[in-house]
Amino acid sequence: MSGTLHPPSSPPPQGTILIVEDEAALRRILERVLVREGYRVLAAASAETAYELLASEPADAVLLDVQLPTMSGLALYLALIHRHPALAGQIAIMSGDAEAEHVRSWLEHNPCTVLKKPFDLRQIVEWARKLLDEGDQRTRLQPRK
Repeated sequence: MSGTLHPPSSPPPQGTILIVEDEAALRRILERVLVREGYRVLAAASAETAYELLASEPADAVLLDVQLPTMSGLALYLALIHRHPALAGQIAIMSGDAEAEHVRSWLEHNPCTVLKKPFDLRQIVEWARKLLDEGDQRTRLQPRK
């Protein structure tokens, strides 16, 4: 249950994005695309790993899968916002079942960006650019001790 860190290969990072996705192939694709765009990427396959990573590594945004093995991505979203309030508005959930009643009901009380699977990778890049590049609205999180 280890997280990975992928620094960008060229210019200074435009921001750090945490990807929480249990499907390894999709997680690797997302990592490569975002690193290629100049973002620093943290990656986790589980809610627990994501929470541990954010305890020691700052992130500017989170791409969060709804269906995770041991904890719902929706529950993790709430835990992250509670622990790291600066992430409010900086999290996008990814779901193949965004129309499910429990997801729709949750979104009524917790509005956030929803990226419906299967998505075009350009949607991910556009989300990251809009959030982190336009207007330089980034806010760095400091690890909580």
